[in-house]
Amino acid sequence: MVKMGTADEHPQNRGAHKVSMTNRRSGSITGVSDVISFDIAEVLLETELGMLQIKGADLHVNRLSLEKGEIDLEGRIDSIQYSEISDFKKGGESLLNRLFR
Repeated sequence: MVKMGTADEHPQNRGAHKVSMTNRRSGSITGVSDVISFDIAEVLLETELGMLQIKGADLHVNRLSLEKGEIDLEGRIDSIQYSEISDFKKGGESLLNRLFR
């Protein structure tokens, strides 16, 4: 299930968030605040509208500009899933603790 925020939910309106994908082989994402982790099977991003998890195979980051909030990916994209940032901070645990359990 994909859950996307609206401008009303994010009144600070920090920037535009856009996901563009071509043939499940390449993608471009704007509105990226931080790259939490990435490897050939998964990319985890913090975006203006929440956490974005991209799963696939042979994933590569071709271009990354955190100053502009942009990232370009290549590889086989199997799934894209949004979640709230607070979902990654359950029980007072840090994000890194939850990732490396």
